[in-house]
Amino acid sequence: MPKITVDGLEYNTEDLTDNGKAQLASLQFLEVQMLKLKNEIAVYQTARASYALALKAELEKVEG
Repeated sequence: MPKITVDGLEYNTEDLTDNGKAQLASLQFLEVQMLKLKNEIAVYQTARASYALALKAELEKVEG
């Protein structure tokens, strides 16, 4: 049986009402979107750090 755990309690998804199944689908969608955003933030932070290092190197050339 398909099960889901919410706040430490396990539920049989087959017992959910149509409304409950719709809410579960919404939660699953939001989880996927949140993971995508976390990945995008990680890429942004990596790119930002790289650009900052490159800028620092350019500034040191000018000052040096």
